[in-house]
Amino acid sequence: MTTEPSAAAEKDEPGTPDAGPESGMPGAGDQPGTEGRGGASPDTGEGGAADAAEGSPADTAEGSPGGAGPLDGDAGADGGAADSTAEGTGGPGEGAAEGAVQLSEAEAELAAQRELRERIERRKAEKEGPVLAGTALSGKAADLLAAVRAVESGEKPSASVFSGPEPTPRRVAQEPARRPQPVSSGVPASMASESVEAVRTVLARGGAPEALAPQTAATLGEGADGQLREDPWQLLRVAGVRPEQADGFARALLGAECGPDDERRGRAVTVWLLEQAALVGHTALEAAALHAALAQRSVPDPDAAVQSALAEGDALVFQDALDEPGSTPPAPRRSEEDAQDGAAGEDGEEAEEARPVRVLIGLERYALAEESLADGLARVVNSLPKEDGAAAAWEPVATGSAAGLIRAVAGHGLVLHTGGEASRAEPASLVAAALSLGLRVCAAAHHPDGRRRFAALLAGAGARETRDAAPATEPSPAEPSPTVVATVAGLLSGEEGPGRDRDGMLRTDLLVVLDAPQLDVESAAMLAESLPDGSRLVLSGDPGVLWSAGPGRVFADLLAARVCPQIASRTPDPGPVGELVSGIGIGELNQVEAPGKEVVIIPVRDAGEAVHRTVQLVADSVPRAIGIPAEQTQVITPGHGGAAGTRVLNAALKERLNPGPGRFGGFDPGDRVAYSATPGRAVLGQVVTADAAGLHLECAGVPVVVPKERVEQTVRHGWALTAHQAVGVRWPAAVVVLPGDAAQALSRPWVYTAFGRADRHLSVVHGVDQALPRAVAEIPAKPRTTRLPTLITAQIPPSA
Repeated sequence: MTTEPSAAAEKDEPGTPDAGPESGMPGAGDQPGTEGRGGASPDTGEGGAADAAEGSPADTAEGSPGGAGPLDGDAGADGGAADSTAEGTGGPGEGAAEGAVQLSEAEAELAAQRELRERIERRKAEKEGPVLAGTALSGKAADLLAAVRAVESGEKPSASVFSGPEPTPRRVAQEPARRPQPVSSGVPASMASESVEAVRTVLARGGAPEALAPQTAATLGEGADGQLREDPWQLLRVAGVRPEQADGFARALLGAECGPDDERRGRAVTVWLLEQAALVGHTALEAAALHAALAQRSVPDPDAAVQSALAEGDALVFQDALDEPGSTPPAPRRSEEDAQDGAAGEDGEEAEEARPVRVLIGLERYALAEESLADGLARVVNSLPKEDGAAAAWEPVATGSAAGLIRAVAGHGLVLHTGGEASRAEPASLVAAALSLGLRVCAAAHHPDGRRRFAALLAGAGARETRDAAPATEPSPAEPSPTVVATVAGLLSGEEGPGRDRDGMLRTDLLVVLDAPQLDVESAAMLAESLPDGSRLVLSGDPGVLWSAGPGRVFADLLAARVCPQIASRTPDPGPVGELVSGIGIGELNQVEAPGKEVVIIPVRDAGEAVHRTVQLVADSVPRAIGIPAEQTQVITPGHGGAAGTRVLNAALKERLNPGPGRFGGFDPGDRVAYSATPGRAVLGQVVTADAAGLHLECAGVPVVVPKERVEQTVRHGWALTAHQAVGVRWPAAVVVLPGDAAQALSRPWVYTAFGRADRHLSVVHGVDQALPRAVAEIPAKPRTTRLPTLITAQIPPSA
């Protein structure tokens, strides 16, 4: 491990730049066999319409009603129509017409008879002599005869003649830019403007910013102005509003009636606290923790506030047994009245009430997601036939380092697979094996870069992105060949993947989810609900990385519950960077040998020096000494704020790498950006241009237009990212910045994730002294309160 990069910078050791992490990334339209007919359904007849629209030029020429008529008419008349046309416009007929005025009626009749006999004789002579094809034919009949003669003479092969004329080249329509959709307000379009204006009036009366009107109307829905007048603390439901701001708004509207003991305030603050807890990963809160948080927010009677929220249906209460994890937990109670009804019962019921329980309060949204996830996983586990002999078919393909994983998948509906970056080769071998057995397979990664990397592994494993073996049961012709690699978001939205059947289930027999620690409870529930009966699910990922941005810790909960086989990979990550990261995963910050300067530590005294050295590394030292260009180097830092956060670092890097006035809302063409259409999921891209429609980006090869009113909320410069934004992506080089003010933000998962983003080279700008080894050794992931372990063990007994 090198501690001073200046020597490396002085040595001019240029290398061949690697392809960037976004290069060669397959998009949804890159998968063969998914265009055109992919969304057609034979039941609705949409496939036929689509096919006709796609192939109209060829169809018309080869036998559509418009093309068949003239062709049949010419051939059936044997040239007669063409002959009469030709002779009526030239030849003897012209002389007879000119002299008609000088002939008598009898002479004219005789002349007509002679002309008719001459025509008949001429016809006989033509039939007895050689046929001069094409001299009397016109149009498609003449073309057809000429084609026949060309084949007979050997000038053209028959396939080229009868394969149909080439359709007229059509302009390929560009893929429409995917624009973020505004949040629906739930108000009819005709009333939306009136609703927003009414809300704006109420906000102005209460001293709140009028700019909140559209967002408030969208959040509260129809009658939002009336809701605010009746309960001013409803403003807390709007993202970004804090209790003290809502209190000020309520005082302005209610006057003397406003007080901290108002039931409406206690109920609104309870819901707000549960929503804030979800932002940091909790799906529910323990009752004691919620009561303490309410007391900190000056709620005089926290218990009454919670009971009010339960009675109104704003929250749900649950009792999870603590002594018997495998037993069925009691049903959730929605109100105090329900609790009193459930408490009365026989002796057995009283004994159950006496069991130690954990009382949890949660929002309905996440409670239903966890219950749905548990139900879906139980269905996947139980619906796979156990004694049908299908597992034996997997044995011949269970070879290599993936043999254990393949055998586990052969006999179980749900399998967990753990390991680092190098271990992804094992799911790739599993996918290749399943494809060779004729199964429909889909793999989904968290990020487009993960999709690209896994597709490359599949290519190396001899697999293709579409099924290359006939399945045991052939799908209907309307079913497209399944796309093997997708992103989780694309799979759920339907933009990627194998598509869905009539029941809304994914057309797959095996789903492999990579980067499983990034699954939040809602995404995991939707995936589980989308799997058909009898299918298999493999969740694969590195348990040492940061957990999902959304609520829940699905992968960690399932590992702890031990309800299915768990296959731990023995494949280590290679090189000095892999050795360093592997040690961090077990709480050790080891000194590693880095003869090729794969790992470099740069000590700094303060944040200003950290920024200076970071820019120097990205722009000069790493490209010259390591051979990795600046566009393939990513800076990672703990937070957005601070003297060396992403904002300051991005400003300094922009000035050096792509200087400009920032004329498009602070952005210029060529700027590297991180675009977050939804909270917690960032896609990296580059600014292309801007116009009245908004800021034009290219993200993972897909054009995106961000409306100008959303640019500030969803687009940041991307030369420097946080570890949460960078998870799921790898770069040839990474520069991790640890300024002195970031010591409190460090933890083992954060360091593990940040250092693990580097593939070939890692530079650490180190300004936290002993806080780094202390974080690695002593600070694990922050706990999250969830109900999934209790719910899943109630339906699936823990395995040995």
